[in-house]
Amino acid sequence: MIKKHIFTIITTLLILYLSLAGSKTFGQEAFINIPYIDKIGHFCLYFILMTVIILEHKKSFQNTRQLLLVALIPFCFGTLLEILQLTITTDRKGEVLDAIFNTAGITAALFLWLFYKPYYAK
Repeated sequence: MIKKHIFTIITTLLILYLSLAGSKTFGQEAFINIPYIDKIGHFCLYFILMTVIILEHKKSFQNTRQLLLVALIPFCFGTLLEILQLTITTDRKGEVLDAIFNTAGITAALFLWLFYKPYYAK
């Protein structure tokens, strides 16, 4: 079962590490000084996570409803990580705007998939 979901597991563990690791892990000096770069990172990570989930399970989805139900998994995961950043870490802070960008990444992956491969085309 793990082999079937290996890319989803690796992506999820990477997001988990990046979300809960202390800021000292990554260093204080940013080499790219772009405002809100962390929001772009949230968007990209959750876009990648949802894309990996879709690609690993694309043969399992029969309709859009199933796809939307599966999208609740990364949404809940991202929301839980923001809550955990507030409660268990000392130098990280959970933000509502981060959760919004997580959701935007998930939604973009869903729209891209539905545009690329609509179910009614079968």
